[in-house]
Amino acid sequence: MTTTSLHRYEPVRERGTLRAFGLAVLTHVLLIIFLYFGVQWQSSTPRGEEAELWDEAAVQQAVQQAAPVPEVKPEPVIKAPPAKVEEEADIALEQQKRKREQEAAAAREAELARRAAQDRAEAQRQARLKEEQQARQAELQRKALAEQQAKEKAAEKAAADAAQARKNAQLQAQAEAKAKAEADAKQKELKAKAAAEAKAKADAERKANESRANAQRQAQLDRLRAMAGAGATGTVAGSGGGVGNAQGTGGTASAGYAERVRAKVKPNILFDPSAVNGNPSAVVSVQMAPDGSILSKRLTKSSGNGAYDEAVMRAVERSDPLPRDTNGKAPSSVILTFRPKE
Repeated sequence: MTTTSLHRYEPVRERGTLRAFGLAVLTHVLLIIFLYFGVQWQSSTPRGEEAELWDEAAVQQAVQQAAPVPEVKPEPVIKAPPAKVEEEADIALEQQKRKREQEAAAAREAELARRAAQDRAEAQRQARLKEEQQARQAELQRKALAEQQAKEKAAEKAAADAAQARKNAQLQAQAEAKAKAEADAKQKELKAKAAAEAKAKADAERKANESRANAQRQAQLDRLRAMAGAGATGTVAGSGGGVGNAQGTGGTASAGYAERVRAKVKPNILFDPSAVNGNPSAVVSVQMAPDGSILSKRLTKSSGNGAYDEAVMRAVERSDPLPRDTNGKAPSSVILTFRPKE
C-alpha cells in the first residue's frame, strides 16, 4: 500500500487542537509562576531589627506625642490558582488525549474493518472466479466427454455399417456365384443337350446319307452293270509315300488320281502327330459315284491309334465330294493310305 493510501487512513486532526494545547501549556506555566512567587512570599525571613526596651508608659506617651505615621498597605498577595482549575485542565487534556486515542483507535478499527471487508470481498470475488473457472472447466470436460462419446459411437456405427456392408457384399457375391454356377450348369446342360441333339441329328443325317448313298451306289452299280455288262479294272500307285488303288468303269484311272484325292482329304485331318509313336498308316476304301460323291467308306487297315483312324474317317467325310478324274468322271472306288507324319 502506498504512502498516500496510508495517510488516507490516518486519524483526522481536529482544527484548533494546537491552539488548545498552547493555551493549556501557557496556563500551566502561569500556574507554576504563581506558585513559585506565592511560596517565596510566604516563606521569606523578616529582616532583623534592633529594638530598645521602653517603658510602656513612656512608649505610650511617645506614641501619643509623635506625629501620626501613614499606614503602608501590604502588597497584594498573588494567590495560586485553585487546585481544582489545574485538575480540570488536566482532566480536559486527558479527555482530549483519550478522545484522540479513541478516535485513532476507532479509525484503526474502521480501517481494519474496511480492510477486512475488502479482504472478504476479494476472497468472495476470488471464490466466485474459482467457481466460475471450475464450472467452465467442468463444462469443457463435459463437452469433451460428449464429443469423445459421439466419436466412439460414430466409429462403432461406421464399423457396424462396414461389417454389415461386407456381409451384404459377401451374401450378394455368394448369391451371384450361386446364380452364375446355376446358370453355367444350366448353360452347360443346354449345351450338352444341344450337342447331344446335334450329334444325334448328325448321326441320323449321316446314317440317312449313308443309306441314300448306299442306295444310290447300289442303283448306280446296277445301272453300270446293266450298261457295261462287264467292268475294267485299273490299278495306280500314288506318289509321295502313299499308295492309292482306283477302279473305274470302261478303263483305267489316271496315274495321279489317288494322290489328288489324298491331297484334298489330308488338310481335313485334325490330329496332333506328336501324339503318335512312330508313323503308322491307316488305309481307307472309298466307294464313289461318277460325280465324286462318296457312297461309302471303310477302314480296311487300322493305324493302331483309334483317334487317328477316327480323324482320317472324318476327314474323308468332310472332303465329300471327291475330285473327278481327268476324263470328267470319278472311278467307282479308291483305296487311300494316310500316315500322321507325312
